This record gives sequence, C-alpha cells and structure tokens, in this order.
Amino acid sequence: MSGRAIVTGAGSGIGAATVRCLVAEGWRVACLDRNAEAARAVAGDQPVIGVDVADEAAVIRAIAEAEAALGGIDALATCAGIYETTSFFDSTAETFRRVNEVNVIGTFLCLREAAKRMVRGARICTVGSVAGIRGGGLAGTAPYATSKGAVIALTKSAARELGPRGIAVNTVAPGMIDTPFAAAPLADPAIRTRIEGMTSLGRLGTPEEIGEVIAWLLSPRASYLHGATIVADAGMVMY
Repeated sequence: MSGRAIVTGAGSGIGAATVRCLVAEGWRVACLDRNAEAARAVAGDQPVIGVDVADEAAVIRAIAEAEAALGGIDALATCAGIYETTSFFDSTAETFRRVNEVNVIGTFLCLREAAKRMVRGARICTVGSVAGIRGGGLAGTAPYATSKGAVIALTKSAARELGPRGIAVNTVAPGMIDTPFAAAPLADPAIRTRIEGMTSLGRLGTPEEIGEVIAWLLSPRASYLHGATIVADAGMVMY
C-alpha cells in the first residue's frame, strides 16, 4: 500500500510514531511540526515543513508546500497538539484560548486546507482524547479536556461536510500515552500508578500503538469507517 500523507506534530510522540508507521507501509509523508529540526530527525528522506498550526497564514502556506512536495494529498493526520495541566481554579480565559488555538483551531485549519486539495477516496484522522469523552480526570484538566471534546465534535462536523465528497473523516481518542507530551505529570509515580490502575490492562499506551491505529484509519482497510471516534485506551472508558 502507498499514498501521500501529511502528518502534523511529526517531530515527537504520536505524530512521529504515525510517520514511521506510514513510511513502513510505503507512504510518502510530509512531516509538519513547529520544531522542524525534531521533524527532520524523524523524517529521513521525507519532506519536512515547519509550521505553527495555530497560525492561519502559516498553515495555508505549509499545506500548499506539502501538496507540491508530495504531488497531491491522499491522507491527513492531525497529531499536533499541546497538553495542559493547570488546575480548574487556576485556569484562566487565556489558558483556554492558548490550548484551543493549537488543539482545536490548529486541527480545523489543517483539516480545511488539506480537504480543499483532496479528491474522492482521501482520508483524514484527527487526534482527540478520552479526556474529551470523560471530561478529564487523568492529568490534563478542564482546558485540555474541553479542547479534545471540541476536536471530536469538529471531526463529526467535518465528516458530515466531506462525506458527500468521498472524503472519510475519523478521530482516534487515545488514553494516557507515555510520550514527551505527558512526561511532566507522568514523572510523578503516584499519578502514573493511578492512571495505570484506571485501565483494564493496567498500563499506559505507547505512541506506536496509536500510530498503528491512525495508519489503519488512513488506509483503504478502514473504507467504511466515517465520522467515528475510535477509542484506544486499554479499557479505561468502555463506552
């Protein structure tokens, strides 16, 4: 299998794992990240484009560059995002704005710009979180959980809009994944043990496990899946 994909947040964590999964399956992948050097360390001979996904003009430019580098866009994975652990009463309007600018608006901008350039049969996978389903309660707090709930709703809205064009849109909602993204809270043994105990399998996930789910959702093997939220959380939610 081969195709032409864009992965945002490609420099680390789930994004980097997704790039590796897709490349191993024969895809050509444009690796987008605010930290272009980190993306280059992952990309190998794949194209790398630096972009802040919260910057609309920069996203428009970056997606156009990716299309040119790949010769077209068959798939998009929006893995770029930020974590937020500020407590409920310490969170401010600015905290919410900052998190939503990256996690929600950034996802929307990349999705919109890629979809403009896609043809029938293309596929999109956004990255939500079980925090957006259960309302937090892991390590990320209200601003983060709210943003990921919004990503899930955005994905369904995009699926309604793009389905008639033959473009499939789904989201993966990971549980707690052991990545640099969550390194600070997971450095506390009590937090790690509590979250591991919330899963049925008794462990955290790896970036590679989520990358495999994303690669499948972007492939023809998931051809009848559309507007869905795939929960990958070791049995934490079971909804």
